Amino acid sequence: MRRFRAVAGAAVAAALLATATACGGGSPTGGDADASPRTLTYWASNQGPNVEADRKVLEPELRKFEEKTGITVELEVIPWPDLLNRIMAAVTSGQGPDVLNIGNTWSSSLQATGALLPWDEENLARIGGRERFVEAAFASTGTAGRAPAAVPLYSMAYALYYNKKMFADAGVTRPPATWDELVATGKRLSGKGRWALGAEGSNLSNNIHQVFVLGKQHGADFFDAQGRPDFTSDGAVAAVKQYVDLMATHGIIAPGNAEYAQNQSLSDFAKDRTAMVLWQAAATTFASQGMDDDEWGVAPAPVRSGAPGQGRNVNSMVSGVNLAVFENTDNLDGSLEFVKFMTSDEEQRILCGRYGSVPPVKAAQDDPAFDRPELRVLRDTLATSAAPLPQVPSESQFETVVGTAVKNLFAAAASGDAVTTESVRAELDKAQRQMPRQ
Repeated sequence: MRRFRAVAGAAVAAALLATATACGGGSPTGGDADASPRTLTYWASNQGPNVEADRKVLEPELRKFEEKTGITVELEVIPWPDLLNRIMAAVTSGQGPDVLNIGNTWSSSLQATGALLPWDEENLARIGGRERFVEAAFASTGTAGRAPAAVPLYSMAYALYYNKKMFADAGVTRPPATWDELVATGKRLSGKGRWALGAEGSNLSNNIHQVFVLGKQHGADFFDAQGRPDFTSDGAVAAVKQYVDLMATHGIIAPGNAEYAQNQSLSDFAKDRTAMVLWQAAATTFASQGMDDDEWGVAPAPVRSGAPGQGRNVNSMVSGVNLAVFENTDNLDGSLEFVKFMTSDEEQRILCGRYGSVPPVKAAQDDPAFDRPELRVLRDTLATSAAPLPQVPSESQFETVVGTAVKNLFAAAASGDAVTTESVRAELDKAQRQMPRQ
């Protein structure tokens, strides 16, 4: 594994690490790059149904890169619950990979540590230029006004997936387009051990994704114009309560979902236990669960009224995975060559095709293979009705503390406790007090 000089933002990284939600890592995985300059290390995020599936997708492509350049890539696939902790441990310890995947929502937080290579015009030119990419994909690559901290690798958006058999059994003929319709439809779909909607109540990032979108629909951003936390505004409170009320008040999410954090809701969906899920690029996971493509449908995620769009009709966050390079890598040329390879037209078609994501590279996105119904919904959502999570340095702490607040409220709902406006505001106030001072 690459060893680095300490970065200027180590104190920022330590603060972020203190709020991370899983056990840390950062232990070496390979040879010292100084002794082996034709080797680089790559931390990939777990995109498929499991780590082994990712290795089967990535290793043949990495061999292509080795044959083309003579550079060997040492691959480690890291599960999402561990990834942010591993990155923060690498930043604070001075040990890390050369190239790594990051959740695009973390871009500004990781940028603030000073650990990532800035993608200025010169570096972007070395991978073909910014103009190769869909501009919307750059919405979650770092703080506005600064060179991006990463480049887009896989683009995704949220959509409403529905189980056609369960809809037919309940006599439901179309997916709901608004939240009122979802609740009304959900009550028809729930009962006899079946539930209308799946959730991952203990998955902090997923909680944030859902309540951020609802916050936009209620006119709230969770941060003010100066980037300060604003978690207890009426709109933010209403958003969190609306989401948790799908279990607490309306009874269309199973209480057991309060403990879900490992895609169990997708398994329930595939087994005809749950009729709908709000998810991003779920096709490959459904296939791994034994579902045929004609067993499920996809529609835009609901809005409060009308049709999806910007402002209060945003129905997804800008979701996806970015590719970053550690600033202090001793193998900068090899790292940039690897990023160029991974974002090439050919590799984007291959990798996004296998993972079911939308290519952020224009030429790859134009391929007919990405024109199937699911990806049309995701692509249109990204283009017209998605918004990036706040690109502020404290975004990762926001995911942790507000995600935990939502988790606590789901746990209360599952236990039969009342979830009131006052209890939601109290949880969000506690979360806001855990945020770093500006």
